[in-house]
Amino acid sequence: MELKFEVSTRIARPVHEVFEAVADPAKLSAYFTTGGAVGRLETGATVQWEFADFPGPFPVEVVEVVQDERIVLRWEANEGVPEGADPVVDAGYMTTVTMTFQPLDDGARTLVRIAEEGWRETPTGLKASYGNCMGWSQMLSALKASVEYGINLRTGAYR
Repeated sequence: MELKFEVSTRIARPVHEVFEAVADPAKLSAYFTTGGAVGRLETGATVQWEFADFPGPFPVEVVEVVQDERIVLRWEANEGVPEGADPVVDAGYMTTVTMTFQPLDDGARTLVRIAEEGWRETPTGLKASYGNCMGWSQMLSALKASVEYGINLRTGAYR
């Protein structure tokens, strides 16, 4: 079974505004990356994200950006080395995150989808995928609250 998921939500703002809330590091830092984001999401860039619940900045590779339509990222799977595996051969690997932004109705609302795939089909890969599914679901809720109401849902939620 391939380990992958997709989460989505609708946000009552135009697609450009929602897209920029993700692509712009200052805006992303205001509601999602609790330790901050450094670098705009642009094709070929490597940016740094930091979270209070995962201390220390880590790299995020930006594979593709299509303005107001799609962002594709690659980052560390955060699974660790499987038990009994060779730590040199089986160390870290990357998963792929695809975010899509679709205008709805008369352009006043946006459907945001986030999909992630690429984990090893192991118990630790499954656990890591569930953790990221929860994290992306929280990100979408925080994005909606921030863009629609100016509220930061993550304030005080983590260390």
